[in-house]
This record gives sequence, C-alpha cells and structure tokens, in this order.
Amino acid sequence: MTFLSSLSELDRPDSVHDIVGVGFGPANLALAIAIEEHNETVAPDQRLTAAFLEKQPSFGWHRGMLIEGATMQVSFLKDLATMRNPSSRFSFVSYLHDQGRLVDFINHKLLFPSREEFHDYLCWSAAGVDHMVRYGLEVTAVAPVGGGTEHGPVREVEVTAQGVDGTERVTYRARNLSIGTGLVPCMPEGVARSARVWHSSEFLHRLAEFRTTAPRRFVVVGAGQSAAEVADHLHRTYEGAEVCAVLSRYGYSPADDSPYANRIFDPEAVDLYHGADASVRRRLMDYHRNTNYGVVDIDLIDELYRRAYQEKVRGENRLRIMGTARVTHVEDGAEAVTVHVRNLADGSVEQLTADAVVYATGYSEPDPTVLLGDLAASCRRDESGRPLVHRDYRMHTDETVETGVYLQGGTEHTHGITANLLSMVAVRAGEIRASLVARRHASVTVPA
Repeated sequence: MTFLSSLSELDRPDSVHDIVGVGFGPANLALAIAIEEHNETVAPDQRLTAAFLEKQPSFGWHRGMLIEGATMQVSFLKDLATMRNPSSRFSFVSYLHDQGRLVDFINHKLLFPSREEFHDYLCWSAAGVDHMVRYGLEVTAVAPVGGGTEHGPVREVEVTAQGVDGTERVTYRARNLSIGTGLVPCMPEGVARSARVWHSSEFLHRLAEFRTTAPRRFVVVGAGQSAAEVADHLHRTYEGAEVCAVLSRYGYSPADDSPYANRIFDPEAVDLYHGADASVRRRLMDYHRNTNYGVVDIDLIDELYRRAYQEKVRGENRLRIMGTARVTHVEDGAEAVTVHVRNLADGSVEQLTADAVVYATGYSEPDPTVLLGDLAASCRRDESGRPLVHRDYRMHTDETVETGVYLQGGTEHTHGITANLLSMVAVRAGEIRASLVARRHASVTVPA
C-alpha cells in the first residue's frame, strides 16, 4: 500500500483509503497527526492511507470567538498529541520551539494560552498534514460499495463531496469513516439570525460588518463562558454603549475546575463511563455538568462584578447583569432590535431597544447518520434513539456492514463529557488509529 504523500496521490481515482474523514476540525486533525506519526515508524506496506474533506477554504476553529484576551479553558498539555505521545513533533511545546517563543512562554508562566495563540498552533499543525486534506469540499453523501444479501457485508463506502463554489464534484472510496463535523449553533425556537440578531459563534465576523459607529445598547443572552466573554468584550470595546446581560440565574456561576472534579476529563474516566450502567452515566453527568456547561471562569466573573460595582460607585449602570430574567420576544427591525425581557421572579416585562442582540445559547449535536444514506438503517440505537457506540468510538452496526464508522463527537451519552471537548482529542485519536490498525490486520489475516 502506497503512503499518500501528495495531493495528486490523494486524488488517484483507483485509491481505496483506510479512512476518509468528514470535516477537519481539531478532532480529525488529531487523527491525521496520529496516522502521520504511525506511518513514519512502520514499513511502507503497514502504513495507513487517509483523506480528510473539509468545507472551509482553510483550517479554522471557532474564528468568530477569537476574542482579544480570551484564554483556553484547558491546559496547553492537552494539545493534539502530548497526552498520546509526549515526544510528538506536533505538540504545543514543539510549536513554541518552532516559532521561537518557547523561552518567552515559559517566562510567561502560563498554563492556559490565549485562544488566539492556540488557534495559531492548530493551523501550524494542520499545515504539517495538509497532504491528507482537501479543503473547499463539503461531503454530501455516503453510499455502500457492493454488499447486500448476495454479496456479503459492506466493506467499503463511496464518499461524495461537492466543491463549495459548485465547480467540483469528487468521490472517495474508503474502508472506514471518521465523522467529525462538529456542533451546530443553537438559537431559541422562533428566533432567526439576521444582521442584528447573532449567535456567539459568528460574533467577531458580525462585529466586523457592524456599521453603527456609536451603538447605544447591546443585549447578550446566556449564562456560560461565551456569554460572559461577549459581554466583557462589548463593554470594553464600546465605551458609550450599555451592555445588558440576560440570564435566568442570579448571575454567572463559576466553573468547577478543582482537581478531583477534573478527573471527569481523564482518559480513564472514559473507560469508567462507557462501562457503566445508563443510570450511573446520567448521575455522573448531572454531578459534573458544572465543569463545562453554563459556567464561567471565576477570574472573568470577578472582573465583570468589579466593573459593575465601580459603575455603581460612579452613579453609572452601563453593564447591566439582568439576573433571574428571560428574553420572551425579539422584534428585528432595520434600524434596531426590540427585546422583551421578563423578570422570572415578579413577572414584570422590560422592553429594550438595542443595536444588536447576541445569543450565546450553545450548540447541539447533529445526527451523525444523516450523511450515511442507506447505511443509517444498519446503525443500532439505544432506547432514546441515540447511536450505540463501541469503546473505540465505532458505531454499532448490524451484520450487513463491516465498514467502521467512527464518531469524533456526538458520543457524550456513551463516552462522557469529553466527547466534544479538546481534553481527549489526542488520546481518542490514538485509540481510533489503534482500532484501524487492528481491524486492517484482522481483515488481512482472517478470511472473510
């Protein structure tokens, strides 16, 4: 088997790849790195072939929230490779050394780098495996190759992708899939995004297009880290504008990042969670939701409270934390947005006229089987309709399908809270790679 070392080889029409990745965010990037490192240490006939398809024109990760001063919520050691291979040339430390900033970073005494710097690290890493990636291609369908009652189980699939500019349509054949399409921004029911109604995922992009030079008021909806960062940035950036933060609690709640609570992000926690009864999984998730969901770094909470208090001292009220409240209605107009805010305690309603409203209302997990077409019927589900997933992140399928469909996300119900977070990307990539190698070896040595 020939190792894919250039785009021309990547696109050979007769290639059957060991794996095709759908999407190229941090999760599939970590898998590409794990495959690259494997291929550098084995004989040519033992190398894995991979192709990753990404609809963006180049690598990008949450670009709309690369706010000045915002930091990562995970240690730099939880990068794309270190927890799997501490000596990896794709580690964050290797990146710093390559960029000539290792000593400076050490002197900075940081555990959590800026989000901007970590994004640059991700782009640097993606450039190191770009021979496996095709950008500007959106996967539109996955179809079985052969198989059926008379021909045995499906062992290969054909992946169809369309150029985002509409000028190209390509197909790739693979023995396995890695679905890493990421999460979908959530808006409340009945609320549509517009030029003045934004989701936090597009925040900086919308702000760059914002034509109001002297805005009077912004409304930020949400109680989590993104909501607090958006409120903080708007308050710092537009000194003449009022920022109204609407949240159903009294105020922002701190994230639990204590050492024992953080064990839920450990690789061993995935083994425990996956092997536990469903009721135990639910309890564990309920116990530790405050490590990640709807919570804010305590330093940012303290800073926002300090500013709001200082404004009270001055007789101002430009940063309004509207706790125990909910937005009930939004009227989107050409010149402004009218936002109706109901106080949950006394039922009173306040009407706010704002230049823009930002919904930091989180994300949802898309159904990974949507792309699978006829293969979706072969994917087994639990009593709640969610995919059943093996410990190696491979979906349970019936006997008609042998192609491995690996999920890079959307496995919180089976693998725990790290399913959509950076904490486990390096270790998970190694586990998926090991599964690919083992299954490839079995297919060669064991007759079908």
